[in-house]
Amino acid sequence: MRKAEYFSKDFDWDELRVQVENDPSFSYHLLPFQPNPISISLADETHYAAAGSHAWNAFHHRHASGKFFKERRYLLEEFPELVNCKENSKVLEVGCGNGSTVLPILRGNENIIVYACDCSNEALERVKETVYASNKVSFEHRFHPFCCDFSVTAFPTWLACNPCQENIAQTQQVCFSDGRGKSEKNLNDSYSLSESRCCIGGVDFVTLIFTLSALPLQRMPESIKECFSVLEPGGLLFFRDYGLYDMSMLRFEMDKRVGFREYMRSDGTRSYFFCLDTVRNLFVGAGFTELELEYCCVKSVNRRNGKSMRRVWVHGKFQKPV
Repeated sequence: MRKAEYFSKDFDWDELRVQVENDPSFSYHLLPFQPNPISISLADETHYAAAGSHAWNAFHHRHASGKFFKERRYLLEEFPELVNCKENSKVLEVGCGNGSTVLPILRGNENIIVYACDCSNEALERVKETVYASNKVSFEHRFHPFCCDFSVTAFPTWLACNPCQENIAQTQQVCFSDGRGKSEKNLNDSYSLSESRCCIGGVDFVTLIFTLSALPLQRMPESIKECFSVLEPGGLLFFRDYGLYDMSMLRFEMDKRVGFREYMRSDGTRSYFFCLDTVRNLFVGAGFTELELEYCCVKSVNRRNGKSMRRVWVHGKFQKPV
């Protein structure tokens, strides 16, 4: 297994772990979480989906202007395959938000095609504005956004790789029984009906960048299997998300806990903080082969108050077996 070469190691994660776990002020983060013993009905699942979309729509509306989001240019160094790939390679960006991942990919590789989805229609409007404002005609031709909440609704069948399409009919009944359904008409308006029904044969890459942490933990396994289904054999999934004991986790108060290592912000959006074992178990359990998995530990300084901030993210690269 080759270690990732590009992300920082400003401090040792194990040293941070010892400090946090021995600090009484952080003890509530370590306690087991006892959920309310209420059975989840299909109606509850539908309510969750509506509430989640509403929360993220409101989030992106609040941050529609200004520089809240920055382009993630580092991704092309962390995942150079996005630059050094064959012509007309296809990438699916899951949870595209305002385009902070999409834009660097489009800029960095003029021969790549990007399919981007999000559960928030507000986010999709923002990402289209951002891409079209770049005044790059080639961007419009290589960028295809569509609405999909992959934690609730399965990816449209036209996106699945050819071998996986054969399994869709067999698993569709299971998906419906789990409250998940197939989506056939989620493509943006720039696609005609005939094009939306034409399978693109699976994608070469899936990017899952600060998206999985926004889902409830119990929804993650099936959501990752959805990503697995749309990859071609040999395709790669690139992962980056919040790591255990990140500064933002330690800032959550006790009443924001909604699960073990799971928190809900006051605006209704969620955040989960991953350890390496959890990430490994989720992706390997979905059928992926682990290629890279590391903590990314970055120390930065708040310019306003001069305080040092220790950020922890998880970097991962996984492959669908050939």
